[in-house]
Amino acid sequence: MFTTRRGLVAGALGGAAAAALPPVPAAAADAPFTAAAVEGPFYLDLSLSRAEIAEGRPGVPLEIVFTIRDQTGAAFEGARVDVWHCDALGRYSGFSGQGDGGKTDARGETFLRGTQRAAADGAARFSSVYPGWYPGRTAHVHFKVIDGSTTRLTSQLFLPDALSEYLYANVPAYERGRLRDTLNATDAIALQAGETVQGDLRETARGYVASLIVRVDRTAVRSVELPGGGPPFGIGGPPLGFAGRPLRATPEGAERVRTIVPRAG
Repeated sequence: MFTTRRGLVAGALGGAAAAALPPVPAAAADAPFTAAAVEGPFYLDLSLSRAEIAEGRPGVPLEIVFTIRDQTGAAFEGARVDVWHCDALGRYSGFSGQGDGGKTDARGETFLRGTQRAAADGAARFSSVYPGWYPGRTAHVHFKVIDGSTTRLTSQLFLPDALSEYLYANVPAYERGRLRDTLNATDAIALQAGETVQGDLRETARGYVASLIVRVDRTAVRSVELPGGGPPFGIGGPPLGFAGRPLRATPEGAERVRTIVPRAG
């Protein structure tokens, strides 16, 4: 059992193993709605209904707990929650042309992707590994909240820079031979999304637990789009914020958040 960061680094860490997950945090009825964030080019609607998503990928074990609440503050039981993120070396499953040098082909693979339904308490839980990084982006986990056939929210969960820096510098699975170039404080997507997507994180005997209370409106859709409504980039292209094509976290920047409220009737 690992009890400290030093113990985690010293241990031989593989994929996340099954373990008891923590209780769901309380949610304030007057909490703000969770900010939308860009989907990015690596989403796949695979409907992989599973809580264990690591598939043996190396890295520090990370439990991810989303607590879904609606506009009244009540648990959004039955909401579908899709999660996807990169591995320790910044690569997503299902796509080619990745990794340092763009030589990794992960087509046909499904690691670090999964879907869960929110339980009666609103919780959707996943067992994974701590994500790595790729140029232009800070450490993050993508997620969607889907209500029937409607995606109510697309966003990203952001992890604390101090822990990311520590793990990237000390755990062999994250060794890259280069320093990451983007922190939470310089990632345009994180800056624009703000505090509602900064997850709470705690250390356990086996790894870490990241939790986020996600408040959505069952009558609206929160999304991020580019001016003109077109997609931000083609499938398989570089994620927004990639080196050489940074986003600007200003009113004149490339993104804007919109709330779409269906018309009556």
